[in-house]
Amino acid sequence: MKILIVDDSSTMRRIIGNVVMQLGFSRENFDEAEDGLKAWKLLSENSYDVILTDWNMPNMNGLELVKKVRSEGSHTKTPIIMITTEGGKGEVITALKSGVNNYIVKPFSAEILKEKLDAVLKR
Repeated sequence: MKILIVDDSSTMRRIIGNVVMQLGFSRENFDEAEDGLKAWKLLSENSYDVILTDWNMPNMNGLELVKKVRSEGSHTKTPIIMITTEGGKGEVITALKSGVNNYIVKPFSAEILKEKLDAVLKR
């Protein structure tokens, strides 16, 4: 199981990584990127089972990344969970229409992330 964590905040990447490890994944099971451009480079070089991405990032934001992943490359069917402070109904609908499989509003608990991961990974 390989996970890609995309967030411009190193603190948030560490928090998500720690939660992922609490859920039984080892550090070798995930890669990190600080924006959509770096994530896209990793996606073109590696295979991932799930992508966890923030919305608001420099260079290429999470929504742009989702649209790119859904339209080209080898990850068009890879589950994507957006983890963001954008909690409005309009933002959630926009993200889902763009191809996000699930949506988490920050701050979140380990339980919420586990539920969403289990749902997209059908565990």
